[in-house]
Order: sequence, then structure tokens, then C-alpha cells
Amino acid sequence: MRTDAAALGNVTLTIWDQEVRGGQAAQMKQLNAAFEAKYPNIKLKRVSRSFDDLNTTLRLALSGNEPPDVVQANNGRPQMGAYVKAGYLRPLDPYAEAYGWKKRYPQSVLQYVSYSADGKVFGEGNVYGLPQVGEVVGVLYNKAKLTKLGLRPPKTWEEFETALAKAKAAGEVPLQLGNLDKWPGVHVFGTVQGRNVPADQITTLGFGRKGASWTTPDNTKAAQQLVDWVGKGYFNQGFNGQGYDAAWQAFGKGEGVFLIGGTWLIADLEKVMHEDLGFALPPNATPLATGGTGLPFAVTAKSANPDAAAAYIDFITDADAMKVLTSNGLLPIADTDRQSVKAGSQQDMFMAFATVTKQDGLVPYLDYATPTFADTLGAAVQDLLAEKSTPQEFLATLEKDYKTFVESNE
Repeated sequence: MRTDAAALGNVTLTIWDQEVRGGQAAQMKQLNAAFEAKYPNIKLKRVSRSFDDLNTTLRLALSGNEPPDVVQANNGRPQMGAYVKAGYLRPLDPYAEAYGWKKRYPQSVLQYVSYSADGKVFGEGNVYGLPQVGEVVGVLYNKAKLTKLGLRPPKTWEEFETALAKAKAAGEVPLQLGNLDKWPGVHVFGTVQGRNVPADQITTLGFGRKGASWTTPDNTKAAQQLVDWVGKGYFNQGFNGQGYDAAWQAFGKGEGVFLIGGTWLIADLEKVMHEDLGFALPPNATPLATGGTGLPFAVTAKSANPDAAAAYIDFITDADAMKVLTSNGLLPIADTDRQSVKAGSQQDMFMAFATVTKQDGLVPYLDYATPTFADTLGAAVQDLLAEKSTPQEFLATLEKDYKTFVESNE
């Protein structure tokens, strides 16, 4: 293994990525040019495809005799997990040691790119890639509406519930939600779950590992709280039939005091709400939030140039790269709190992500749990919010899918 990229001789690296939109494409072009300028002996051959196209074509490319050297592989079991199991990706732990990646990335981030060598255990084991960007689900709020209600941004869960009640009493929509696509409700449930269930249990469930259960008093309490919020009228009318885009756009136009959503909404909402937009982690005593990473960059097992490939991944994820990501309007996954950004919701986002990752409070998206869990959980949350199922029935549905998978995954 060699880490001096300039001493590797003439190399051509083939890179497959899905950084095709706006700031994503701009940062990739900028970093690739800087890499080639620093290492003129290494030529980059970039193939850029949409997310869907990359997912469709990558498996076939990886199984061939001449796969790309570096690829973006979706973190989840159907993609990265399957590629690890098939032996298509190279474990990067020796490079992580040599380049100090485990100091650059907290464990709450590294878990999203870690698998056991057989691909069965997600969230532990070898490191198979590095992401550039992060994301976290938190509480978006309308500052002007809070001020009008005589409230400050809630610092505790009790203050959050008080604000919801006051908003309802004043004739406002306390919580804007569009759950037609089913997954937005999962983020609302995950936020409430984080208030009631220990982080280690959420992580075990989210990564589909043995040793936890959905049918616990803590999860029941979380599910019941959601039902109570429906009963109190805290959500907008017809939320289960409203699309996701329609919901956040309505929030941007002033319909709703709060919106539980991800950092990916901030750039668009800030364009219409300006200084009225606020963002914070869920108001728990200890920082805890659902979140994840952008698609990680991995090295293929058959690459003839793994040292150059690892040097490239190190370059596009180092401290200077994080500044480039920031300048292109993205949320860098490392050194987040060291970036210079204007005060307001973008700064709120950076500080929230830095806080939750440094304190290992980032817990996985719940739909990671099993290959079928996204459909199971989305439908179950929708039924729970429609009061078509009780908290106990809701959790029993999740338990069945989870248990079936973990027992067959031994």
C-alpha cells in the first residue's frame, strides 16, 4: 500500500458518480480539476450518471472484468451490502488507518459505510467507502409565527409540545405534513421515537441487527404520542393525502409553525422564507436525530489502481474539499462546524449536524432495517396516523418484518 500518489507513475482512474445536479456537479468538477493539477501523473476519466441510472447499471459494471476504479454505491443492503457480499468492493481499513479517516469521521458517520465482510451485518465491520455530504432530520420552524405567539424556539421537548398546543389554540397549523408518499411520516415517527427510545436500540433496529424489538413499552409510547398529536389536531387537514412537495411549499408560504424535515429542504425554503426560517435538532436532552450520508465513494475489488483510488477519495473528502462543498451550498460531512457560512438557517444546519455527529447522536433511517422495510414501515405509519391501526398493531407489523429478516440473515 502506497499513499504518495505522486509516486505511483502514470495512472488513469475511472470514476463513476451521480453528482449531476447544481452544486453537486460544480463541486465534483472543481475537485477533480484540483486533483489532476496536484497529481499530473493521474488522469481522471469521469462517468457521471443520474442516481437511478447509476443504480441500474452499477451491478453489471462491478461484475465485469474491467469495472470502474471508484464508484458511488448507495449505502443500503440492496446496493452496498449486496456488492460487499459478492466481493465487488475493497475494504478500505488499511487506507483509513494510513490517512486518518477514523479521526476525520465520527463513528456515527462511519457506521453508514460499514459492513461485515459477508455483507450481512450493516453498521459494523469494515469501512467500504467515504461520503462527502451529510443530512439530518430536525425541526424546521417559522420564526415570525413563533414571535407572534410569544414563543421562542423550543429547547426542550416540553417546550415543543407547549408550542404545538399554543399554535393550535391560536388557529395556526402546528405541524405541516404531507404523507401521501408515506416516507415523510416515517421521519415524524423517528423524531418522536428518538424522544422515547435509547439511541442504541434505534440503531440496532435501523440497521436490521439482532438484539432489539419493536414491541417495547418505549416504542409503544412513541407511537401513542403520534396518535395523540393527530387527536389534538396538530397536523394539517388531509395530511395523509397531501404530497411531500406540496407540504414543504405550503410551509414556505406560511402555512404551519413547524415542519419535521431534513436539511435538504433548507436551501429551497430559505429562498422564500429568508430570515424567518429556523432549523434545530429535535429538542432532546441529549442530541439525537435521524440522519445519514450522501452516497459514499468506494474502491472496486478488481481495480488495478487501489492506491491511486484511495488517494482520490482522501482528496475529495479532506478539509479543503469540505470548504469547496460549503462554497457550493452543500452540507459537508466532516469539519462541519469549522465552515464559514452566513448566520441563519444554513448556519443552524451546520451547527446541528456538527453537534449530533460529534456526540454520536446520529441514528439510521428506519427503512434501512430490511430489504422490504421501506414499504412495510411507510404503509404502517400511514395507517397509524389515519387511526386505522392501534400502536400495538402498528408495532406488531414492524416486528414481523424485522424478525423475519434478522432470523434469516444469520
